[in-house]
Amino acid sequence: MTKSIDPRILPDLVRRPIVTEKATRLLEENKYTFEVAPHATKTQIKAAIQELFDVTVVGVNTINPPRKQRRVGRFVGHKPHYKRAVVTLAPGDSITLFPEV
Repeated sequence: MTKSIDPRILPDLVRRPIVTEKATRLLEENKYTFEVAPHATKTQIKAAIQELFDVTVVGVNTINPPRKQRRVGRFVGHKPHYKRAVVTLAPGDSITLFPEV
């Protein structure tokens, strides 16, 4: 019994692409890294990437790192919580992260 995914919430699930050294190395393997909403599931992330970028997603791996603590003087707080998704695309598909300007 699968629930249908509401297409109106899909653009809000994917926040931004993550550009780090490791994420850049993964581009060679046709894997793209995105910051997504913490409540997003793998099927929702897959549907959102396919709809936003018009590509075929083969797999989705998610990482939910712990919140980091930050201190300002004697006050302790936390950095905002986020979730990271590594999306594997089908051979031949690609996403343009840096458009030619």
